[in-house]
Amino acid sequence: MAFIVLYDSNVLYPNTVRDLLIRLAQHRIVQAKWTEQILDEVEAALRRNDIGDDEKRAELRRRMNAAVRDCLVTNYEPLIEGLKLPDPDDRHVLAAAIKAGAQVIVTDNSKDFPSECLVEWGIEQKTADDFVMDLIDMDGRVVYGCVMEIVSSRRRKPVTFDDVLDQLERSQLIGSASMLRGGPTES
Repeated sequence: MAFIVLYDSNVLYPNTVRDLLIRLAQHRIVQAKWTEQILDEVEAALRRNDIGDDEKRAELRRRMNAAVRDCLVTNYEPLIEGLKLPDPDDRHVLAAAIKAGAQVIVTDNSKDFPSECLVEWGIEQKTADDFVMDLIDMDGRVVYGCVMEIVSSRRRKPVTFDDVLDQLERSQLIGSASMLRGGPTES
């Protein structure tokens, strides 16, 4: 059984990172979780940056929820009030991770999820880059294959493996892209 991870909104916002994280869950290397509230935050960021229209953003949400089996965490709200984090607005993310039994929160807001606030719940925080590098160490062939699937699925302009890695680097997955440039690795 794959370990459980909760994806925060900031790692689900960049298109190529989101695509990779969802594909990793589809390959069952991890069991990915998120909430409708996290998706609301993704949608708000897309709207703020004028990416897509309301219909396209709603379709993205539907496709994400359909892509990963049992991804939605519900009934976590009663936990929120009792949690302490530097930014109280992030408590819903920790509450959902606790409810889901997640071992990892994947977020690029490291300072908002200090280890001393997570340790009692047996949860650790990892940036998207650290998380993907760990998965490459665990099963590099699956991660490499997911990147190849992204290349094959892109319809606009010819997209190469290096193009996708460049997009990941622009989204701060610098270490992961560097590891993947070396080709698939065995675990």
